[in-house]
Amino acid sequence: MNTTLWIILGIALVAVFWLIGVFNRLVTLRNRAKEALSDIDVQLKRRYDLIPNLMETVKVYMAHERGVLEGVTEARVKAMQNPGTPLEKNEAENFLSGTLKTLFAVAENYPDLKANTNFLELQRELADTENKIQASRRFYNSNIRDLNTKIESFPARLVAKSFGFSQMKFFEVIEPEEKEPIQVDFSK
Repeated sequence: MNTTLWIILGIALVAVFWLIGVFNRLVTLRNRAKEALSDIDVQLKRRYDLIPNLMETVKVYMAHERGVLEGVTEARVKAMQNPGTPLEKNEAENFLSGTLKTLFAVAENYPDLKANTNFLELQRELADTENKIQASRRFYNSNIRDLNTKIESFPARLVAKSFGFSQMKFFEVIEPEEKEPIQVDFSK
């Protein structure tokens, strides 16, 4: 065989292995992003399961705060039934987080409730779940960053475009109120 033919075959073989490597890396990054999104759903499910227990504990103490309890229940149902995109789900989840903050603010007016072991445990579990949701969202965003960077980078961009890989959107704070710092007042 001619030396030139061997060189051409060698270059073609390297190109094929490179193409396979880039394609597999894109698939890996896309699957990691999907896994991260699934992790968010797992934490949201945990939150949904904790809320009814918290509500039952609080109902005993706050019978006349019906509006707050109904608001939390309604927000939970809306968040659970939201089949939209991750960003649409995020909006419903942010609303639910806001109603939970209201519930805990109202609970401050009930010293017996604040000291109740069940309430304290549920509040701790819910706070832990909220932290895990935020960690899951950060993990999702880091995976999306890696995927989007790979898709935008040359020469992987050519492979991504050829095989239909597209950029994914980050979880972001949508509501302007969510960007505001929480006001803490120790004078009460």
